[in-house]
Order: sequence, then C-alpha cells, then structure tokens
Amino acid sequence: MEYAIQLKNVTKTFGKVVANKDVSLDIRKGEILSLLGENGSGKTTLMNMIAGIYYPDEGEIAVNGKTVEIRSPKDAYDLGIGMIHQHFKLIDVFTAVENIALGLEKNQKFDMKAIQQKTQEICDKYHFDLDLTQKVYEMSVSQKQTLEIVKVLYRGADILILDEPTAVLTPQETERLFQVIRNMKADNKSVVIITHKLHEVLEISDRVAILRKGEYIGTVDTKDATEGSLTEMMVGKKVELNIDRSEPVNPVKRLSVSHLTVFNRENVKVLDDVSFDAYGGEILGIAGISGNGQKELLEAIAGLQAAAQGSSIEFYERGREDKPLQLIGKNPKKIRDAGVHLAFVPEDRLGMGLVGSMGMTGNMLLKSYGKGRSLLTDMKAPREMAQKVKEELEVVTPSISTPVSRLSGGNVQKVLVGREIAEAPTVLMTAYAVRGLDINTSYTIYKLLDEEKRDGVAVIYVGEDLDVLIDLCDRILVLCDGRANGIVEGRKATKEEVGLLMTNLKKGGAVHE
Repeated sequence: MEYAIQLKNVTKTFGKVVANKDVSLDIRKGEILSLLGENGSGKTTLMNMIAGIYYPDEGEIAVNGKTVEIRSPKDAYDLGIGMIHQHFKLIDVFTAVENIALGLEKNQKFDMKAIQQKTQEICDKYHFDLDLTQKVYEMSVSQKQTLEIVKVLYRGADILILDEPTAVLTPQETERLFQVIRNMKADNKSVVIITHKLHEVLEISDRVAILRKGEYIGTVDTKDATEGSLTEMMVGKKVELNIDRSEPVNPVKRLSVSHLTVFNRENVKVLDDVSFDAYGGEILGIAGISGNGQKELLEAIAGLQAAAQGSSIEFYERGREDKPLQLIGKNPKKIRDAGVHLAFVPEDRLGMGLVGSMGMTGNMLLKSYGKGRSLLTDMKAPREMAQKVKEELEVVTPSISTPVSRLSGGNVQKVLVGREIAEAPTVLMTAYAVRGLDINTSYTIYKLLDEEKRDGVAVIYVGEDLDVLIDLCDRILVLCDGRANGIVEGRKATKEEVGLLMTNLKKGGAVHE
C-alpha cells in the first residue's frame, strides 16, 4: 500500500482548547478520502497542518513515506500539497491565467504565453471548463473554484484538499466537479474532501475518515457505509435522519410581495419584479445559486434594503388580516415589532448578527432593548432564553456568559438562529441557517422550523442544499438572475427540475405554481 500522507499522533491546541488530539491518519495515493465530523471536531485544523497554515504541537507528518516539516504553505506546495479553501483567494480584476501567474516563484520565467499554454494543457487533461482570458469577477462560483483547483495543479500538487467544495454549487455543477475529481484520481492524485453532505460522501469517496471532538474515530470503506452508520460514528449515538414535514393546516396569508425590484449600491438591479405570497403554517423555500438575489429579497422584507418604486410588501398581522400593513418605507425596528423577524446567517456571523464581546444572555437581551424595559432589572427572560437555546441546540460554551466570540463558528450560528426562533415571530425568515453546521445540529434546526410552522408561523427558508429544500419545504420559489423563475411543490419537485430553474432563466421570468 502506497501512502501519500501519514499523520502520526498529531496534536494541536489553541490555548486551553484542544483542536486535535493524538490523531493518526493515512491518505493513500490515488484515492478520494472524505473527512467527516461535527462542528468543532477539528477537520479543517487537521488539514491546515498538512497545508502548512498551522504547525502541530506534537506528532509527525510523513509525505511519500518520508518524515517532513511543513512550516508554511510554500513548504506544502514544494511537497506537492495544495488546499482549496471555502473562501477563494483570487484577484477579481485579473484573468484566470493572470491569477495563476501570481503564484509563481520569483526565479520562474514570467512568460504569459507559456503559462497560458501549460494551463490549457491542464484544463484539457482533466476536462476543466474554464476560459483562461475571463476575468474573475465575471465568473460563477463554480468557475472560481475550478480556477483554484487549476492553480494548485499548475504548481505541481499531487495531493489536493478541498474544504466544503460543494457548499454553493448546483447539482449540475457538483456533478461536474465530481467528474473532475474522478479524473484526478485516475491520474493517481490523492484528493481529500472536507464536507457535511453525507449523500455526496457516499457517491464520490473511496474511504471516509471520521473525527469526533478532535480525536480520530476511524476510517471505513465507503462501500460498507450508510448515512446512518457514518452519523453514528460522528455523533457517538444513533441519530434519526428524517426531516418531519408536517402537512400545512389552515394556511393563512401573512406576506404578499408584489413587483419587488431592488438595486444595490452600484445601481445594479439585483431583484427584478419578484412576486409571491407566504402563508402562516407553511415553509416557503427560496432556491437559487448564491448571489441571485436571495439575500436582498429577505433584507428588503426586513427593511434593510430600499425597494424601487412600484414595489409592494404587505404584511397580514395575526388578528388583523383584513388590514394589511405596507412594509415598504418602514424602518427595520417597526417591521420587527410588527412580527417579521429575519434570522440571517451572514458569512460574517459576528459582524452582522451578534456582539462578540457579549455572552449568550447579553445577545438575547439585545432583542428586548428599546422596548422601554429597564436593562438592570429585566435579565430573567434573556437568561432563560439563553439557557433554552443552549440546551435545545447543544451549544458548546463554558457558560451562557462566555463572550460568543470565543465560540466556534458553528456554535455562534446556533446562538444566532436559536435566538430568532425563540422570539416566536409571525413571519420567520432564515438565510443559510445550517450553513457549515454538522448534520446532527442541522436536523435539530429543521425540526424547530417545522415546529414553528405547526404553530402557524410563516417560515421563509433560504438554503443551499436542494435535497433539504425538497424534503423540508411545502413550496419552493426559485430565483435566477434576480427574477422569480418558478414556484414548485416541495412534495413533487425533483432536484434536477429545481437545478434547471436555478440556471436557465425562462423568458419573462414568469412564476408558475
């Protein structure tokens, strides 16, 4: 058995937090290995040590059977290791080939024609779909990711690490990526994929390695694994992997959006004449490739984005359904007080959603601030809410008063989403509520959203995983290029149908029920 990389008793700590403890793991030549684990289990930290971003406190790393020291990403490249991160490292105003040229060593000849020729040979060899003269800002997410892979291959990588590579891809783009990964495997390259999507793990990988709370649990052959068995290894107990979608009971119209058009700061139209209704007692999914207007749609409803003239958003309050409230022109506080809540999980979770220096209790208290209550006396309700969120979503924190900036990204997200759900709104909008969360927590959040729906809340769910959208939502509105490209029934829709609506804009952008 030939090994590309062997980790022996690797440990990494950050202060008192043990990210990886005594991990021994092998990556074979010419295999696709999936790395699984719950949030905070140490997957990315472990791979960052192979990629030269962190240096292990203890243990050793062997590449091609030889013990090495990887103290920088350059050391990793010299050993044939390349990592493609979740957030791409590209210069937007440069072309594909110019971005590749940026990574060359000082002593390498800077011949753009030769660089382009070699890059084209790589693209032809692995069947990459990439226009080398296209500027990065004109590329789709999938094309940017392809460019990142070509970049590391150009620098001679034989071992590739991909961190959550399918997080924002359509099913069609994911299938293309998987074909490329299979082509690389056929060329005897080793590919490691860090992911949370179990169905993709079972489809693409040869073996699956599992971490739990920073420790290595074991590696299994994919052919012998199921979603249930992998989850049990990750979590340490049996987990039900079924989304309970209750039938809508007496749906009541809560939101009516008509001809909504929004321009961004650069005066580019990001939403174009979007119309739909949302009902209490249902979950309305919003599908679309990242950056097709989902964020602006929710922000416009919440009063955080200005809508163009002719746009209308009517809110039907509980008990006052005969007198709809026009939300256009209202500030976010008035909209929120009326019962329209936005649980938006931005990429910058702390910058936009929570105050990092405060604990969970303080962040719950923010919601009651401005209601005229005394901040000194009314701590009981926020404390109770914080405790409830901590228990229900299993937030890992030393205490509810520990600053949330000290928590892992996944735990910060649990606090953010849990707070909004606990507020009992009339309309609950969630964007990317489970982005980056492990499967166990994700299913807890799906369950909580379905409970809100049963309580008559109108839930609007923006998500990236089409399997989840189809299993969780009653109806799905598909956005393409800022326009409503159709509404499909969650119980009848297929992934392929939704994927096509996400990528092929029909003339007129007509919504069909």
